[in-house]
Amino acid sequence: MRQIKKTSAVTRMIFNAGLAIGLLLATALPINAQTNSDAMATPAVIHSVFFWLKNPDSSADRDALIKGLNSLRAIPEIQALHVGIPASTTSRDVIDSSYQVSELMFFNSIEDQNSYQSHPIHKQFVKDYAHLWHKVVVYDSLNTQ
Repeated sequence: MRQIKKTSAVTRMIFNAGLAIGLLLATALPINAQTNSDAMATPAVIHSVFFWLKNPDSSADRDALIKGLNSLRAIPEIQALHVGIPASTTSRDVIDSSYQVSELMFFNSIEDQNSYQSHPIHKQFVKDYAHLWHKVVVYDSLNTQ
């Protein structure tokens, strides 16, 4: 009986986390993202990245990373880019706001996302800014529409 309740709680937590990410995607892009006018209506690949800084209380390090992330806008394969910091929303079990900076990118295809990874601007970004973070978590997903 305990195992069933535990599985149920885990399932609810996963569902709620997925719902939160979906709501973020649905609400953040139209307001905060810069889009490429040639972009498809529904990009195929969504690239979500979360950064934990070595000096999490340093606004200078945070601002430098944000500047670096915004430099990636010059990569033509990126259809939309949102750079953010954790929101001061009500604390709940499903919210992880332990990161300092996030990015959300949209690509038309896996090939475009692969081209972005090997693009000289992206490689230069990693070279110039990797010293600022101690952890990076990436979630890549395919659009189901």
